[in-house]
Amino acid sequence: MLFLFLGGILFGLIIVFRIIEPTYLLLFNKPLFIFWHPILNKMNGADKTILRREFPFYLNLSDKKKGYFEHRVKCFIDNYNFDGKDIEVTQEMKLIIAGTYVMLTFGMRTYLIHLFENIVIYPSVYYSTINDAYHKGEYNPRMKTIVFSWEDFLSGHQTKDNINLGLHEFTHVLHFHSRKRADPNAIIFYDEFTEIEKYFDKEDLTNRLKEKQYFRDYAYTNKFEFLAVILEHFFETPEIFKKEFPELFENVKTMINFKEEV
Repeated sequence: MLFLFLGGILFGLIIVFRIIEPTYLLLFNKPLFIFWHPILNKMNGADKTILRREFPFYLNLSDKKKGYFEHRVKCFIDNYNFDGKDIEVTQEMKLIIAGTYVMLTFGMRTYLIHLFENIVIYPSVYYSTINDAYHKGEYNPRMKTIVFSWEDFLSGHQTKDNINLGLHEFTHVLHFHSRKRADPNAIIFYDEFTEIEKYFDKEDLTNRLKEKQYFRDYAYTNKFEFLAVILEHFFETPEIFKKEFPELFENVKTMINFKEEV
């Protein structure tokens, strides 16, 4: 009897993930569901206080979704290795880094990805032997490592100047993931990236962007940096972004399955 019950559950899951969700994805360009956390990891009061102080995004969530956010932040911290170079990595630092990533991926079901394992933190700008240059941050897929200058990460987090190191480097990771995996959110991310590429590849569209002088010059280095920069703007100054470039804004919104009303 138990065997038949478990078999029925397995059959139902196969139907959902192989038939129903692909159809739903095709029709609505978003996954069938996002949150599947039967048991939520609980966060202590001190950690919740930090999230409330540091993330307006978190404050605007419903109580139920706050629980999902907290669960994901805790899972992120438990899942990745934090390594400080000449700096002590505190719990607050972990929460701010994790919260930035969870905010960026909150519309995605698959949020813990295996294309990075380590988060290395320097006090400030550091020297990279990979290309003999000083960096504020980088993603090294071969080493499965993300590196941050904490001074620059914190500055980007605290100011709304459309420069956010955490969002920038994590966007590079998500783009790389979208090229390697076939989960619903990776598919959507990659498909929307092909639409966003047009703004970089077509001269008339690129010129229109440059005329507004909304995105900083670094955005036009290449299409991958363009993507990372526009994600910074999406979270830092969404009202201006939506007003100036509504179609591009909608591309980004779809790309990360972002909900404006939470």
